[in-house]
Amino acid sequence: MSVTSKPQGGTRKIATLDTLSESQIRAIRSIPPHDKAGIVRKVATRPTSMFLDEGYFAREQHAVFKRLPVPVAPSNMLAQPGSVLGHDGYGVPLILTRDREGRVHAFVNACRHKGSKIVETCEPFKAGRVTCPYHAWTYALDGRLAALPREEMFPGIRKEDHGLVELKSREAGGLIWVQLGREAAEDFSTVEDELVADLDALGIGESFPYGRKTFELAANWKLVLEPFLEGYHVQRLHSQSIGQLFADVPSAVHRIGPHTRQVSGKANFEPAMLDVPGENIHKTITHAYQIFPNTVVVTSPYYISLMIIMPRGVDRSIVDYYMLTPTPPDNPTAQDLYARSYELILKVFGTEDFRAAEISQSGLSTGVIDQMIYGGLEVSIPEYYRTLESYLGINDPA
Repeated sequence: MSVTSKPQGGTRKIATLDTLSESQIRAIRSIPPHDKAGIVRKVATRPTSMFLDEGYFAREQHAVFKRLPVPVAPSNMLAQPGSVLGHDGYGVPLILTRDREGRVHAFVNACRHKGSKIVETCEPFKAGRVTCPYHAWTYALDGRLAALPREEMFPGIRKEDHGLVELKSREAGGLIWVQLGREAAEDFSTVEDELVADLDALGIGESFPYGRKTFELAANWKLVLEPFLEGYHVQRLHSQSIGQLFADVPSAVHRIGPHTRQVSGKANFEPAMLDVPGENIHKTITHAYQIFPNTVVVTSPYYISLMIIMPRGVDRSIVDYYMLTPTPPDNPTAQDLYARSYELILKVFGTEDFRAAEISQSGLSTGVIDQMIYGGLEVSIPEYYRTLESYLGINDPA
């Protein structure tokens, strides 16, 4: 675990170019004018079995999701000491807490008496302790067993030996990362310093959690992730919503360890647009981060979208969507802007991107397609799969 300054719950101003990290600025300045953007003539394939095979899914769970640190929630869900959050998305019931010293902890949500779930809600709340509803065993927010009724009926029990089971966790870049595999060796090396600096520059940890919605999808988790790694679909799938805001040109793509950062100029982008003093940089460009293995961050002018895509079966995924704003909606203008933005983004992701994943899963499940084909505007997808396959011990098939 690591200790960081507590999230401020919405204190950021609008982002300008000079508020970003040096790495982000270099990436943005590498975007060419749209009329000079090159054409990528490249095709890669992947077998459709990777979206359908139970054995492949089990391999991903063992080698990636139970071994590597994965984002579980943004830090601002535990904004102050004494905050508690239940979490069931990954299939491992968790309790996240921020103790009185400001440290974040991740525990298995199981009482040490009879295994009962202690926190039964996935909404954040404030508490000094958490108590099992079955027999009222009570735990401090650092996991210590603090009290149990009729303690004299348990002769010889040592409370210090019966605290909650803690998983390895770290708070970085405004995210809470957890290693879900209790037996996995502690390893947060994939939480790259450059990535953390980027996320800090975006103000993830200082943002306000304006909106949160959970989606249950009938699709493999990788199909849910794919649209956020390519721009080929934008003018087509989103033709009636946001498609006109973006050009049909390649993004500037950079790798940060196993993670992917894509930077795209919006419609009619010219590099001179970057040098307007005080301009909101996200009116001009969009960042899209794929945080390995399963998390997406997309910037917009007045909010940031965070999506944590959690595999629950070979053809079932859960997505926690968070709309993060730089400040709370503390005036009528902000209230209206955020409300309209939230309604739009839930439509775009929920009825367009997520729907695309589900109809793809439906078609692939027929078994008539042997391979997925990825073209020049989708080169980040096979690049992502090369990273995933390296953890699975699979040689690059492309």
